[in-house]
Amino acid sequence: MEAVGATTIFLLICISCLLFAAWRSRSQKGKEPPGPTALPIVGNLLQINPWNLPKSMKELSEKYGPVFTVQLGPQKVVVLYGYDVVKEALVDQGDDFSGRGILPLIKKLFQGSGIVTSNGETWKQLRRFALTTLRDFGMGKKGIEERIQEEAHFLVERLKNTQERPFNPGNFLVHAVSNIICSIVFGDRFDYEDEKFLTLIDWIEENNKLQVSIQTQV
Repeated sequence: MEAVGATTIFLLICISCLLFAAWRSRSQKGKEPPGPTALPIVGNLLQINPWNLPKSMKELSEKYGPVFTVQLGPQKVVVLYGYDVVKEALVDQGDDFSGRGILPLIKKLFQGSGIVTSNGETWKQLRRFALTTLRDFGMGKKGIEERIQEEAHFLVERLKNTQERPFNPGNFLVHAVSNIICSIVFGDRFDYEDEKFLTLIDWIEENNKLQVSIQTQV
């Protein structure tokens, strides 16, 4: 009997929490852009395809308009879909929307520090320092132009070597830009087939995929 009583109390607490969450969600709904109804705890995760987010966002924008709200677990996110609304937010009202979104995992790892993850005044100071340092390395001077032209020559030769076969230009451009950065920072470039170079590029791409995944944003 005691076990049954404890189970009943536990279920009542869970139901009360779910009802409270639903009530709170409804009470805040009028202040936010429209969006699909979110389930307690999981939000809209079950309504979104994590393997094809662009398609999911397109379908939601067709139903709710170019500005809509989705809930990724406990985290509410306002989505801007389409050139016009993105331009209005990031260009016409750039000062109001210049901050970065908060990703829980990234915030936990970096504590809001670093030029990539910081915001506000901290970011401005780091950006100023980074630009000064890059100028010392040659940014904006003739030396860096020569490095870019040199890498462009290697890129053109690589394109010629494809002999008109199908290829992914994205990889070629990523490798070329990465080599320019390496040339500025380290004073030398990598061969396009260098195993260490390709491994570093793969790690960076995996890190970028992790940062934009739903799991990281929850």
